[in-house]
Amino acid sequence: MRRVAFAVLILLALFGFINPSFAAPAYGTRLPQKFHLSIGGQTHVVLERKMDRDYGEINSLQHFLLLSFGITDWLSLDLKGGAGDIEQRPAAGGEVKYPAFMGGGYGFRLRLYDDAKTKAVFGFQHISVHPYSIFIGNTKNKGVLDDWQFSLLASHEWMGVTPYFGTKWSRMDYIHWVEDSRKRKKPDPGSSVGVIAGLDIPVTSRAWVNVEGQFVDVQAVAVSLNYAF
Repeated sequence: MRRVAFAVLILLALFGFINPSFAAPAYGTRLPQKFHLSIGGQTHVVLERKMDRDYGEINSLQHFLLLSFGITDWLSLDLKGGAGDIEQRPAAGGEVKYPAFMGGGYGFRLRLYDDAKTKAVFGFQHISVHPYSIFIGNTKNKGVLDDWQFSLLASHEWMGVTPYFGTKWSRMDYIHWVEDSRKRKKPDPGSSVGVIAGLDIPVTSRAWVNVEGQFVDVQAVAVSLNYAF
């Protein structure tokens, strides 16, 4: 009951202080122990995210350093920092590429169920990518990728590896400036619910590789190498 109440408080805080905009990687169901830290290096590739109206689609390649801290044995704070690019393809044709620059994210994971090898985790994740601005002709263009999601995952350890599956509600916005004129371009409104499938593969007792794919609302793949302290 205490966990549920705490989760509700977190969600209320998020909805109160964040302007929801919502396919960030879901990290999986392996949480750090209380007051312990895990670190990792991650590559996240957004292969296709369809946008609303004539905005076409968005692609992005992102690289992050991951930090997860166990606030309790059942709740972790997840942070990331790194860089990413944006490639925007309007429906009318043409392509706009913003070279990679800084990006980052944050979130949390709440373990809802833990019975030996079987786990269930609820999570919230956010990524914001701010690549370099470009000039198209003499006009300055700037793009920002705002990526949010809520996820629900279940896993079961099998022969040493831990596959997990789940669902998510996500949204990825493309915020576009032409000089000082700003416009938030939203994703296809019919593609907010997706599917997650991933795998944790142990390397040592403390190190593991995470591989994750996301489908339906977005086509994306993330791979990370992680270590628990």
